[in-house]
Amino acid sequence: MTETTELNIEAALARIDENLLVLAGRELMSAAEVSDLLLDLRLELAASSPLAEAVDVAALAN
Repeated sequence: MTETTELNIEAALARIDENLLVLAGRELMSAAEVSDLLLDLRLELAASSPLAEAVDVAALAN
């Protein structure tokens, strides 16, 4: 695994951990918050995969 890929995975894991701490005390999470989190994770991971960048994110939103 390349250093860049490892950094992107570490950044995604850090974002997941950060959000888990925030959400642990909540009972509900809006669809917009879930979408934002998933998009953030996708962007972090896409930086390490040329195939992931080929997906049209706008098309997924519809």
